[in-house]
Amino acid sequence: MQCLLFIVLFALGVHTTYGVELTYELEDNSKQCFFQDITKDTRATMEYQVISGGRYDVDCTIEDPDGLKLYSEKRKQYDSYAWDAQKTGAYQICFSNEFSTITHKVIYFSMIVGDEKPLVDTMDRATALNQMETSCVTIHEGMKNVIASQTHFRLRESLGRVFAEGINTRVQIWSAIQVTIMIIVMVGQVFVLRGLFNTKKPFTRTDT
Repeated sequence: MQCLLFIVLFALGVHTTYGVELTYELEDNSKQCFFQDITKDTRATMEYQVISGGRYDVDCTIEDPDGLKLYSEKRKQYDSYAWDAQKTGAYQICFSNEFSTITHKVIYFSMIVGDEKPLVDTMDRATALNQMETSCVTIHEGMKNVIASQTHFRLRESLGRVFAEGINTRVQIWSAIQVTIMIIVMVGQVFVLRGLFNTKKPFTRTDT
């Protein structure tokens, strides 16, 4: 089993948010694990999707620092899971393609740990926001929605491109087979026709 440690840290003021997005290739008959340090009582969200390969399915598990399985799904194309860490330590996220002996899989997954620091400090207090603060918050939320939409459409575009390329490859192979058959039939017909016209007349001997 291959294990990778892939942690990306985005420092946002006092509250810290960890975020990672990764697209990688998972070979056939293999398992890949990632580790993320999470402190107790911190909210974590993980989302994944199989972009290409086979039937677009993969096994996924999440374990806490003591090895207790928090999440386990078999042969899923996509899913998301959120949990509150009950212990401090390294949480393990594993993707397995051990059930496949031929096809590689390309997997996208993202993970967010912690809460984002409020854009405006007064949002933590029970006070009304002024017009500028309200506009900033609205723009910020809109930008987050745009980022989420872009990620979603990039994944859809990747799935569509892989599907289209697969169809294009099959069409080209089938077209090549059809052309080969046509050439063989054409050559065969030429030889048959030549054989018909080149038939020698029987020789008849006449005595005088």
